[in-house]
Amino acid sequence: MVQYLQVLPGVNFSGDQGGQLYIRGGSPVMNKVMLDGLIIYNPFHSIGLFSIFDADLIKTADVSAGGFNVQHGGRISGVIDVSTRDGNRKEFSGKISINPITAKFHIEAPITKFTDGGGSSSYVISYKTSYLDKTAPILYKNADPENGLPYSFNDLYGKYSFSGSNGSKATFFGFRFDDNSRFNNLKYNWNNVGFGTNLLIIPDGSSTLINISAGFSNYEIKMLEANGRPRSSGINSFNALFGFTKQGKPTLAMMASRSI
Repeated sequence: MVQYLQVLPGVNFSGDQGGQLYIRGGSPVMNKVMLDGLIIYNPFHSIGLFSIFDADLIKTADVSAGGFNVQHGGRISGVIDVSTRDGNRKEFSGKISINPITAKFHIEAPITKFTDGGGSSSYVISYKTSYLDKTAPILYKNADPENGLPYSFNDLYGKYSFSGSNGSKATFFGFRFDDNSRFNNLKYNWNNVGFGTNLLIIPDGSSTLINISAGFSNYEIKMLEANGRPRSSGINSFNALFGFTKQGKPTLAMMASRSI
């Protein structure tokens, strides 16, 4: 996804593939990055070569460089809103990929197979890990022969989707993105953990669509000093949205959000 964003007007990155995201000249802290409606506080891993987004999971990626609505408030530069797709509703499928820096495992399958006129349910799970700290002595001649390059990360994402026979739909998802690094006997760890749900309810015999979503996202940074003294800081947010659309009439939505 990082390569795709680089071709958009007004979007720039630092580094080879990203690490800092600049939209219309604004600083990275002025951007809002969202995954399935939840805030991602740090969308790039350790040294900026990899983003937390799995290309095999992305359904849509919308970039707003200005003029975004109230549900994307709290930022003044730009919004990146990424949505993931549902798992395969017809058959089991999976993918394993390995390269000198990372490995990825991806699996998806139906729980209740899709049939015409019937409901269905499915799941998708994706896990990605980096072992750059272990392969660096082989790939990079200036790396520490014992410790390699002091960077590693782990990404885990899971989603369950249910679709009713009348078009109603429910999804439940969760993620955890971890980074670890070491500098001069100092150990750093930062992670973004989140979970949420999105509901689309279509009452039988009604032309009204009801949308409900809620989620929680937490970002935490930890540092362990050489003397063993720990330090930490973090931020978290909760959001909830209720809206409905009646055929031929405007949409009404109510949103509540809180950051700590």
